[in-house]
Amino acid sequence: MLALLTAVSAHLAARGVAHALVGAGALAVHGVSRSTFDVDLLAVDATVLDPAFWSPFAAGGVRADVRVGDGEDPLRGVVRLSQAGMRPVDLVVGRAAWQAEALARAATAAVGGTAIPVVTRADLALLKLFAGGPQDAWDLQQLLAVGERSTLVAEVETRLGRLPPEAASLWRKVVGGG
Repeated sequence: MLALLTAVSAHLAARGVAHALVGAGALAVHGVSRSTFDVDLLAVDATVLDPAFWSPFAAGGVRADVRVGDGEDPLRGVVRLSQAGMRPVDLVVGRAAWQAEALARAATAAVGGTAIPVVTRADLALLKLFAGGPQDAWDLQQLLAVGERSTLVAEVETRLGRLPPEAASLWRKVVGGG
């Protein structure tokens, strides 16, 4: 089921595109179990938004749906890769420097038998704060409940100022300070 994730990660790595597992997959690596149908990766390199970047996958029956964000969008875009019988892979393409820094801090972990970069707990928390939905708030609560809470809180708070103000507001609600 994760063969597509393996192939996408290898394709990105072979082309020098920094990327990392985010979303429910990263939550699982960090000790939080949550079911989801797709697998999410993060990148900031806009070259992945060129449909030609994904042309090698077409021969294997993989469909690449490239959606480019406009200037108002907080993301550069999203690429959804899908193939019959496989979990779809959503490649979220960020545009912020803090997202690129999160990719630089990512550490390799075994996911479904494959070594893949995974964002740190603190960077995952920041990504959840940036997304800001109800599921993201629940995910944050779960992240805070596993591992060393005080360390996670301290790391997030040192980087929180780089996110939009609504992220700080959600953080205060989740950690119990407002």
